[in-house]
Amino acid sequence: MMGRIYFLQINKLLIFLLAIFLVCIFTIHVHADRAIVTEDKVNIRSGPGTEYDPIGQANLNDEYKLIRKQNNWLEIEFENGTGWIIDDYILVQKIQENNKEGKNNKAVGKTITIQHDRTQLRNGPSTDYEMITFANAGEEYEVISETAQWYELSNDKITSGYVYKELITKPLDQLIGNFENKTIVIDAGHGGHDVGAIGATGTYEKDFTYLTALELEKELTSLGANVILTRPDDVFISLKSRASYSNLLDTDAYISIHYNSFPEQPDVTGIESYYYHEQDKELANFIQQEIVKETNARDRGTSFGDFYVIRQNFKPAVLIELGFISNDEKEKLLQTTFYQKQIVTGIVSGLGKYFLEN
Repeated sequence: MMGRIYFLQINKLLIFLLAIFLVCIFTIHVHADRAIVTEDKVNIRSGPGTEYDPIGQANLNDEYKLIRKQNNWLEIEFENGTGWIIDDYILVQKIQENNKEGKNNKAVGKTITIQHDRTQLRNGPSTDYEMITFANAGEEYEVISETAQWYELSNDKITSGYVYKELITKPLDQLIGNFENKTIVIDAGHGGHDVGAIGATGTYEKDFTYLTALELEKELTSLGANVILTRPDDVFISLKSRASYSNLLDTDAYISIHYNSFPEQPDVTGIESYYYHEQDKELANFIQQEIVKETNARDRGTSFGDFYVIRQNFKPAVLIELGFISNDEKEKLLQTTFYQKQIVTGIVSGLGKYFLEN
């Protein structure tokens, strides 16, 4: 009997020690990750979804201890308890162990100069990590660590950001394709009396498409492309005229920009790309993959789409649906310059890969 009691006590002790060990691991995880807010007036909710009530708001650069992630929601320490924030507005900063990513210190203290405008800096040494900012040509950074393919940089603006080494060492056209003398038609969907889809707070799709088109025009023009807008401002243009812009020119790519709305299910999110002619599937795939990579949005895939502007288009043409403005969190995010730049970076990267292959 005494032996049985002793055995039970030993088992309890082992279970207790195991529990302490697991708690320690969990505690390390909590304190290793920080959630940094990237926008003002972001709702903190009582649960992981827009159906939960807001319990507070976070603002740009607020920092919280990260507890866990559930789908695209993050649980954080908040006031005397916890709260949830959608990850679209959060930069997760990890404290990495020394040499965990194969770092060496040979480059520490070295200064490098950014070669290209809008060079992407991320919060970790992989394209799986989120982009935290864009660096411009001529800016200088100090190297604080190095892996085989990435530099970790800092300057007076950021304490840590990672850049892919080839973005520093290779000419731009070798990285994203040569846009010189490429003619690209950008079709901002809807316009004028045709407002398109309606957003969660009464916004119009036509305004979102035009915002994206202008940002895309600016980026492609800076890369040497000849860019044509089907509508230069808030005016109605017929579908036939939109397709004609492409067919009458020596067009290398036609991009029709749209946004979705599904008020009956306001939690629906995601990006999708459409092609009509089979030979345009490759272009749609490249653009879809790169936008999803840059934005971390839900990937709704690439599909055949019977839309007039791509059906009646005899040049490489795609139509992209860049998010659901009926989702109030996404609607707010889509109005931010930073997220628009992420979308545009994805489109440009996809176009560049297509041009490299064709």
